[in-house]
Amino acid sequence: MPFFTASDGAQLHYTDSGHGRALLCLSGLTRNGSDFDYLAPHLPPLRMVRLDYRGRGQSEWTGAESYTVPREGADALELLDHLGLEQVAVLGTSRGGIIGMYLAAVAHDRLRGICLNDVGPVIDMDGLDRISDYIGRTPAARSHAEAAMALARAHPEFTDVPAERWMEEARKHFIQTDQGLDLNYDPALRDAFLAAMDGGGGDLWPLFEACAGLPLAVIRGANSNLLSEATVQQMQARRPDMIVEEVPARGHIPFLDEAESLRAIHQWLGMCL
Repeated sequence: MPFFTASDGAQLHYTDSGHGRALLCLSGLTRNGSDFDYLAPHLPPLRMVRLDYRGRGQSEWTGAESYTVPREGADALELLDHLGLEQVAVLGTSRGGIIGMYLAAVAHDRLRGICLNDVGPVIDMDGLDRISDYIGRTPAARSHAEAAMALARAHPEFTDVPAERWMEEARKHFIQTDQGLDLNYDPALRDAFLAAMDGGGGDLWPLFEACAGLPLAVIRGANSNLLSEATVQQMQARRPDMIVEEVPARGHIPFLDEAESLRAIHQWLGMCL
């Protein structure tokens, strides 16, 4: 399995598949490269690179103080250097979209475009409160089957998801042990998240403005509690050329294999690859 060594010595896992122009996929806060499994079969021929952030998936746990957007952005750039990639398009889900905008600010010439999956420069508190309820806490469910049912109950804003998909999600994000289920990320991520919330998170509009000149797309779950319709409208006012798709029957975050998600991604890729 491919790993590379970050500048601080951390061993970070990534996957690299396909050929051609490169798409860097950056996952959600507690998640990993498997976020993009549902999308992968629907992509045109390209090189798909996925990073497991430090402390997530198969990457090394390096402690709460290192689980920050600047550090994770630096890791992404170091991965590009490791692979010899001068430019990539970035598809960022939630946290990954914030990192994508950060990269636009600090390494604009390395990007060919950014697609934001259910995230923007304003993060709604309802979504942050939902994350704070579960992040870093071992699930009560003792099996993947129990976890799948719990996920369905916890996300009524996803109104047409078959049981099989919830089972896939449970298997992706929880590890079965003799004692029940465990997290597949460092529980200390909770400390990093709460510290960031206490710090106020800062103004993200400058990061959005840093995307100027890059093909830009945003996908929003129609029932999202993290990215509001009002925020998307403000984004459109600043970037009238931005591709926008809203996915019905989805909250935070769309799976990216919905027809609306694929329409946005394919149109955006046509502009930046």
